[in-house]
Amino acid sequence: MKVAAAVPAVKVADCRYNVSEMESIIAQAEGRGVEIIVFPELSLTGYTCQDLFHQKLLLDAAEAGVLHLLDFTRKLDVICIVGAPVPVDGALVNAALVIQQGQLLGIVPKTYLPNYAEFYEKRWFVSSRDLRPSVVRYAGQSLHIGPDPQLFVTADGVKFGIEICEDVWAPTPPSNRLTLEGAEVIFNLSASDELIGKHRYLCSLLEQQSARTHSAYVYAGCGFGESTQDVVYGGNAFVFENGALLAATERFQLKSQWVAAQVDVERLRAERRNNTTFAGAVASMQRLVGQKTAQSVPVACQPIALKDFVLERPVDAHPFIPKAEDMAGSCEEIFSIQVMGLAKRLVHTGCKRVVIGISGGLDSTLALLVCVKTFDKLSMDRRGIIGVTMPGFGTTDRTYHNALTLMQHLGITMKEISIAKSVTQHFEDIGHDASVHDVAYENCQARERTQILMDLSNEMGGLVIGTGDLSELALGWATYNGDHMSMYGVNASIPKTLIRHLVSYVSGTIDDSVTRQTLHDIIDTPISPELIPADENGDIKQKTEDLVGPYELHDFFLYYILRFGFRPSRIFLLARKAFSMEQYSDEVIRKWLHTFCRRFFAQQFKRSCLPDGPKVGSASLSPRGDWRMPTDAVSSLWTADSDEA
Repeated sequence: MKVAAAVPAVKVADCRYNVSEMESIIAQAEGRGVEIIVFPELSLTGYTCQDLFHQKLLLDAAEAGVLHLLDFTRKLDVICIVGAPVPVDGALVNAALVIQQGQLLGIVPKTYLPNYAEFYEKRWFVSSRDLRPSVVRYAGQSLHIGPDPQLFVTADGVKFGIEICEDVWAPTPPSNRLTLEGAEVIFNLSASDELIGKHRYLCSLLEQQSARTHSAYVYAGCGFGESTQDVVYGGNAFVFENGALLAATERFQLKSQWVAAQVDVERLRAERRNNTTFAGAVASMQRLVGQKTAQSVPVACQPIALKDFVLERPVDAHPFIPKAEDMAGSCEEIFSIQVMGLAKRLVHTGCKRVVIGISGGLDSTLALLVCVKTFDKLSMDRRGIIGVTMPGFGTTDRTYHNALTLMQHLGITMKEISIAKSVTQHFEDIGHDASVHDVAYENCQARERTQILMDLSNEMGGLVIGTGDLSELALGWATYNGDHMSMYGVNASIPKTLIRHLVSYVSGTIDDSVTRQTLHDIIDTPISPELIPADENGDIKQKTEDLVGPYELHDFFLYYILRFGFRPSRIFLLARKAFSMEQYSDEVIRKWLHTFCRRFFAQQFKRSCLPDGPKVGSASLSPRGDWRMPTDAVSSLWTADSDEA
């Protein structure tokens, strides 16, 4: 039998691209007489999609990709084994799909899910052992799925089985039972990353497994195109036969590749007949598992006539914001979580000072209020809070005076350090024309402010407190290594639409009338980074929501993406219901939804190195918490779906 192992170049979360690469390889392999070809683990989507596996859109795209492969193989004489995430009974399995001549012959779920070191598979998938025998409807076909191994038999009577990556690394690999039940060839869909010395161990492992089980072992591992956010995949593909290496790919190649070899099935059968230990193991296995076999039960589905869908249930336009009757209690709880998070950090580090930039805007105001409450709770002198206002080219009188008033009446240590001179010098150093108000013009200011805060923290022995919020993290609306960076970010999981309510809540707990009045004016101030000079009237010219879109829309999109993994077209439907046409037209919602999807993917690199900060609600973008996403995942599925909504 001629078998092949393929390593296609992939794009993370781009199922159409991945299917086209697989189809190209399948056509080549079939033309060269390959009878069975195996692809890597989760090859339709890319293995490294991380929390994108919770996205319904990606799961639908993977299933659509299977349908394409089924159609593509209708007139081809080759069995294809591909990897895909498959929904089963309210769960998700990491599965191998067996395809031949337009038919889906089987779905084999992974048994052992690695959940240590760099692996987090139990976060997304369930093991085959957690499944009950059932019938699943997938890619237009009904197939049996369950905890028991599946054995496939070709027209020539060759039996083969499948295991997935970690399965072969386990103390009792599924291939042990599969081969004892008759499998002569084992196919492994893998995603094993490269580490020093691991390649040698992998080769030894596969060599020994094929020798121990007297089988051919065909292994296909992920290669170029998988996310390199934290690991690298070398593109290993092997064909072993009874302990002998027949073929292997070259590691670390940029293009798709595949290898093929003929395996001598009759020789393997002879080895088994001659090895009485193998026969004894077969008998022992039969005594352990008995003769029980899973039975498929067909399920008939009567199609329902399609009708125009009308969304009748109400949709909350501000899902992050507590209901009015719960507002005070919820705000108090959120604020307390922020305070306790910072308190633990101060106690742990022994720091008696914190350094925080005060702009007169909402985010820095909330962060300052958290610092004040924390110092009070720890019975620490508020003068240990070093509030720094750093006026620049875009600072307006309104925000400047609000910052000064707030610091003065809260009784913290005040510092004013203008960045104009240092940034002007920096423009000269890098040869930037100060009249050109581009990204360099803006980011130089943000990084200068962060440098001042960091250096002051070193000078005074304090922690820099981050002020950025969840909405900014979702959109990447922060300067990398500028306001993006801190030593502890107290607002990290609070969306912009909620911050106004939190500041308003805290203002109601303050006795000083000047402070309350200042807080209310800050709430009413347009949101702006103030990096572009003010207009001729001295008012804010650079309004964030004019540039990236209304935060109430973006927070709405973010909520349904993070909490439920809805596809953009569904979110669009919900947004139309939540926001009346008088607020936002279909065109406006669609425009900003596209913007959100594009920026959400493009700006993941900023979230991957996010400073510590407390989670306060049901959604977070921390790479150590709710959201693990490759920085180089492809957004085309989401942006295309948003455009078609």
